Amino acid sequence: QVQLVESGGGLVQAGGSLRLSCAASGRTASWYSAGWFRQAPGKEREFVAVINWRSGNTNYEDFLKGRFTISRDNSENTVYLTMNSLKPEDTAVYYCAGSRFSLPRTRNMYETWGQGTQVTVSS
Repeated sequence: QVQLVESGGGLVQAGGSLRLSCAASGRTASWYSAGWFRQAPGKEREFVAVINWRSGNTNYEDFLKGRFTISRDNSENTVYLTMNSLKPEDTAVYYCAGSRFSLPRTRNMYETWGQGTQVTVSS
């Protein structure tokens, strides 16, 4: 079993930056990818970005590319999401998830989810 714990969320002004962390523990050897999703109030959970643990290849939601960067530290079993130029519409709960597939973009291809971390961007 794999456990995921997100951290790094908080309140930030528009134009600011945050870095989210997702620490994985347990049986991560079978994983191929770690992804970030977000869910705003009243909206569906949406894909943000994903990274392949082994190759470091990445995939982003198109409209976020350029502002958000996903990265990983294999030695620490940690995935990061660096968010720059934040906008009020980025306000959401951000979730980390793990998958045995390579660079999946859909929720149903992820097996394990963290509890989420709140990001609030004020205008």
